[in-house]
Amino acid sequence: MAVKVLTALDLAKTQYYHFKAIMIAGMGLFTDAYDLFCITPVMKLIGRIYYDPGAHDLDPGVMPPAVVSAMVAVSLLGTIIGNLVFGTLGDRIGRRHVYGLSLLLMISSSFFCGFSIGRTRGCVLSSLCFFRFLLGIGIGGDYPLSATIMSEFANKRTRGSFIAAVFSMQGFGILASSAVTMVVTKVFDEATKDSDINPLHTPEGADLAWRIILMMGAIPAALTFYWRMAMPETARYTALVEHDEIKATNDMGKVLGDFDLQSMVEHSATSSVPPLPLPLPPPTYGLFSKQFLRRHGRDLFACSMAWFLVDIPYYSNTLFQSQVYEPWFPKAQKIDAYAEALDVAKFQAIIAIASTIPGYFATMYFIDRIGRRKIQMMGFFFMAIFIFALAGPYDKYWHDHTKVGFIILYGFTFFFSNFGPNTTTFIVPAELFPARFRSTCHGISGAAGKVGALIGAIGFLWASQSRHRKDLQEGWEPGIGMMNALFVLGGVCIVGMVVTYFFTTETMMRSLEENEGGESHDGENGRELNGGELPTSTASSSPLSTRPIRGWSPLASL
Repeated sequence: MAVKVLTALDLAKTQYYHFKAIMIAGMGLFTDAYDLFCITPVMKLIGRIYYDPGAHDLDPGVMPPAVVSAMVAVSLLGTIIGNLVFGTLGDRIGRRHVYGLSLLLMISSSFFCGFSIGRTRGCVLSSLCFFRFLLGIGIGGDYPLSATIMSEFANKRTRGSFIAAVFSMQGFGILASSAVTMVVTKVFDEATKDSDINPLHTPEGADLAWRIILMMGAIPAALTFYWRMAMPETARYTALVEHDEIKATNDMGKVLGDFDLQSMVEHSATSSVPPLPLPLPPPTYGLFSKQFLRRHGRDLFACSMAWFLVDIPYYSNTLFQSQVYEPWFPKAQKIDAYAEALDVAKFQAIIAIASTIPGYFATMYFIDRIGRRKIQMMGFFFMAIFIFALAGPYDKYWHDHTKVGFIILYGFTFFFSNFGPNTTTFIVPAELFPARFRSTCHGISGAAGKVGALIGAIGFLWASQSRHRKDLQEGWEPGIGMMNALFVLGGVCIVGMVVTYFFTTETMMRSLEENEGGESHDGENGRELNGGELPTSTASSSPLSTRPIRGWSPLASL
């Protein structure tokens, strides 16, 4: 019965519920991007309200570097914990049971971020850091659960596109954060234009504006809470982990309108699709066993390392973000707090529309056509090319010429990170591991990625500072310089491409039960595929092998 259910899921037609699941699962990623990107203009407002430029030798809207680092670090630390905790719970007690909890944590912490206690600087920043830490836990928990649920609901023909569609909701979250920030700041700006005042004077209403921006992030997540709670458990978890095939069949029949188990199985028997053999007895080895390491250790290393490596350059984009938008907008000394926050939000929206969202869409279109591995290698390769193009002439040219050419190269790094490893590292861990380890392993991979994000967002922020103390603002320490930091980031992308080539397994057009086997690593006639959970057809009976394809060039697929 279990084999019939899984075969039917792999052959199910794309229908309304698949798109509904994309929206339900994607709203967590939407909220994630909203909260991560709205904090940049919000910190401009907070800097204007709580820090006196004259007293700290800082430009208007600029907060001390230690405070900025703490604000970023607590959120990412929470994300690491959330990935590990909720990923494990998703396998222990079920995806559905903890899915609503992670969303509830995001909703409540988003609201309380705007409701940060007090009006004094220390009190506001301390409470904001605490609630952003909780928000990070909720966001981190949503990563493994959303990816795993979508992968287990999807059919094998369009699984990659569906998971990529869930992840692409981040792009719309960025747009939403920019739109809300621009609307709120514009409304407050118009309401305080009664008198001609010094632009360095920050209206008292700004302390309410940034709170509203943060609290608005809770609304889209709250709108999907009911549907998350109403979702059934995935059939694969019910059949393979809880061993309740009847319930798995009934649940799928409720949500998939044409889920006719018998006809789908009969169709698979008359088609060229090889059926799944009968399952073996339930496995006994655990996550920390030698058997797991032998069968799945390489895949876990590949997923974790690739995610770790891509998040270093991806989260380090803040290194020169201000240099990109400053030539296009008025100086901070000449505009008020609302106008500065609006300009930052406007810049983020332009980058999202021009490069980030097209990158997501390109992945959705090509991932089930050319494969995850090729896209990941290609993305790392072109990220390295464009980062090196920024690094080489940075000190002699780009430092003083950050207009059209610079912003084009900057945009392409975003495009190929999303049409590349930033998306594929979210997808592949949800396809490779046995059902009883799938959410946990995705959480481990995601946590490794956020460790890379900490290094990129904070480590390189400090390392990229000028080597000459006279060029630094108060609070900064000399670093290796922007040019050298960019060269290192380009090198990280090259390492990511090499790791992908040697270790990453292709999962395109294969069922989850075929992917989880690790037969390409064992080399023992495909023995006990899937780690003993569910054997699959042999490699020779499948049109695609999980063994990495050799001799491929990053340019070959273009």
